Amino acid sequence: RELIEKDLIPDDVVIQVLTQAREHLIERTYESIKGAKQAIVHLYNSTSTLQRRVVFGLDKEGITAIAVEGAKLCQKLVETVPGTDIFFEYSPESYTGTELEYAAEVCNAVMDVWQPSPDWKTIINLPATIEMASPNVYADSIEWMHRNLAYRDSVVMSLHPHNDRGTAVAAAELGYLAGADRIEGTLFGNGERTGNVCLVTLGLNLFSQGVDPMIDFSEIDEIRRTVEYANQLRVPERHPYGGDLVYTAFSGSHQDAIKKGFEHMEREASSAGKSVDEILWAVPYLPIDPRDVGRTYEAVIRVNSQSGKGGVAYIMKSDHSLDLPRRLQIEFSQVVQSKTDSEGGEVTPEAMWQIFEDEYLPSDRAAWGRFSLRSMAQSSNVEGTNELEVTMLDHGTEVVLTGSGNGPIAAFCAAMAAHGVDVRVLDYAEHAMSAGGDARAAAYLECAVEGKVLWGVGIDPNILTASLKAVVSAVNRAIR
Repeated sequence: RELIEKDLIPDDVVIQVLTQAREHLIERTYESIKGAKQAIVHLYNSTSTLQRRVVFGLDKEGITAIAVEGAKLCQKLVETVPGTDIFFEYSPESYTGTELEYAAEVCNAVMDVWQPSPDWKTIINLPATIEMASPNVYADSIEWMHRNLAYRDSVVMSLHPHNDRGTAVAAAELGYLAGADRIEGTLFGNGERTGNVCLVTLGLNLFSQGVDPMIDFSEIDEIRRTVEYANQLRVPERHPYGGDLVYTAFSGSHQDAIKKGFEHMEREASSAGKSVDEILWAVPYLPIDPRDVGRTYEAVIRVNSQSGKGGVAYIMKSDHSLDLPRRLQIEFSQVVQSKTDSEGGEVTPEAMWQIFEDEYLPSDRAAWGRFSLRSMAQSSNVEGTNELEVTMLDHGTEVVLTGSGNGPIAAFCAAMAAHGVDVRVLDYAEHAMSAGGDARAAAYLECAVEGKVLWGVGIDPNILTASLKAVVSAVNRAIR
């Protein structure tokens, strides 16, 4: 009444009211829709063999009489709601427990009363009130009704699957393919017992196959919050498309594949001269782009004890702009793994940065780090030999080291060797972390230090300084 009296129903929305085939309930239902522009009056009575025997104690003729009398009253009461366009719907409730021939018989008897036409169709709704068989069996029954129901050109055949066997979505999709025209369901599968078919899942299943469902799901979290508030029931984290974790990967192999999928799309877009949004979505384990439903990529990768290098590398790149070399990914993921194994739970991007900083970035803190780089000066001659002078702290004592080599890094290694620290560079990578005048660079060096092979990392606005810091990082890690 509030919706009607406050004119809250849009002109292109048809409300539907559900009533048992009982006189006082039908009358009360018509009272409720007075003043509405249009409404579907949905009549039902149970027709299953079990309910005929146990609940009603009636034979088929008795059950049909209930349906027919209800249909006659629905038709008669139309005159009590002038100005309202009325459409009829009938459900042989517990249809899945009803003999097909009898289900068609009772539906036809109701339509004999209502006399539908192609211009004024009746909705015949065939509910899986209880899921009693696999979805293909339900679909087979829908196909039979589609072929044998009277007035078929004047009928909108509707499905109403429940989820007792957990297959409501499959039943709806197969039933539609078998000849149905319409599906009744609920948002996020709310409903009796295990609930009704989820309309969000059905719509986004279409979307994932490139079929526009003509429904705006772009703010799915807002839809979910509204439904949770209205129903006072939580939508589970794993609920398809709408749950908190459905675009999240914890598995190491999944994370690695997702990371590579994003990188491949970036390469494809770049080679085509397009933005990533303009090319076909193709990322393993993510059937749709989370951003299409209002999600971000921040929660796509979640790191815990099951995660591998792919998940760690993805977060370091997406959240901290560090594109770790493959072998460093492996090494750092083991550091993170030991943390999750010892402390349990999940590692947030912020916590991961703290682990990375504590493990790789040279620090003035006495807690770790024998060496600390203070300043450096370099020169080179025409033969390509670099001379380097660095000022460092060694256990807090300032020392000045000099060395020469075919590049500044080689010269620094020579200076460290002269100071008694044997370090050789095995691999090197660097990149800018951002663009602009205040951009910083990251350098990654794999080093052999005193018989140990491990990585060092340096970050600095100057790429040479970042490289020397990376050597210091590797040395400090090896000897701390």
